[in-house]
Amino acid sequence: MGIRIVKTALAAIAAIYTAVYLGLQPPLGAGILAIIGVEVTRMKGLKSAFVRFLASVLGLFFASLVFTLFGFHIWAVAIFIMITFPVLSRFQLKDGIVTSSVIVFHLFDHGKVTAALIGNEILLLIAGLGWATVVNLIYMPKDEHRLVYYRSEIERCFGVIFKEMAITLREPSHIWDGSEMLEAYKMIESGTEQSTRSRENRLWGQQQYWPTYFEMRRQQLDSVQQMVMELALIYQNLPQSSMVAELLEQLSADVKSDVYEGSVEEKLLALSQLFRTMELPRTRDEFEMRAALHMLLHELDRYLGVAKRLKKRKAAAMHDA
Repeated sequence: MGIRIVKTALAAIAAIYTAVYLGLQPPLGAGILAIIGVEVTRMKGLKSAFVRFLASVLGLFFASLVFTLFGFHIWAVAIFIMITFPVLSRFQLKDGIVTSSVIVFHLFDHGKVTAALIGNEILLLIAGLGWATVVNLIYMPKDEHRLVYYRSEIERCFGVIFKEMAITLREPSHIWDGSEMLEAYKMIESGTEQSTRSRENRLWGQQQYWPTYFEMRRQQLDSVQQMVMELALIYQNLPQSSMVAELLEQLSADVKSDVYEGSVEEKLLALSQLFRTMELPRTRDEFEMRAALHMLLHELDRYLGVAKRLKKRKAAAMHDA
């Protein structure tokens, strides 16, 4: 936020001085347009400048027609709004409504429509939005360190989650508050938002690594939540529980790998085949707990499937970047 304030101040001052140098009236209008035009990303800044400029030119066109036909009366402004705003919204230019209104009100204040006044307003647009665009393109804060931080926190949370699940399988009486689940969700949401800003700040050579990474973790967290739900149904220490716990412990160590290893998947397949050869449950309680273990393994397989599919894409994206 501090950087954006500095950028806005620089753009406004540069726009005002430019307007004064060119003899535009009112020069402060260029500063207002520059303030409106400063955005949080380069791509958004370019799109915003284009939308605002086009909307303002259309607004000038409609305003010229309305004021020429009906005169410069306050009620004529209402007619302008009722005609222009729906048109701008229809053509996806509603973000330029405020900028267009600033320009049109300048025209209304002069009480006449002339080529010189139209040219003055267009030059004000160029000065204000132009400097806003220049400032947007020159500097955007680096966000790589934030993305790395989110990744580190997510992987730490996943590692703790799998360790806690393994402990619970071995000791069903173990109490875990599950706070890492909520923390992982918050980090994924923040990382996704940050990666979107990072992508919009790159005008060429779009980086796919971070969006792929956070999408992978989002899908995996869904599977983890289902595993925890199945885990809650296992309230006794079964022989099969310890075997599954070993898989989860290995997974807690593998979670930081950027490349899909495949070893856990192989052990999961072997374990599933082993379970099929074991003696059938003797009691209803054992049947229900083993069924929950089976569903837990199913979700674990889905978790690994996401890693297998997206980690390969993530590795390719890192290579391309």
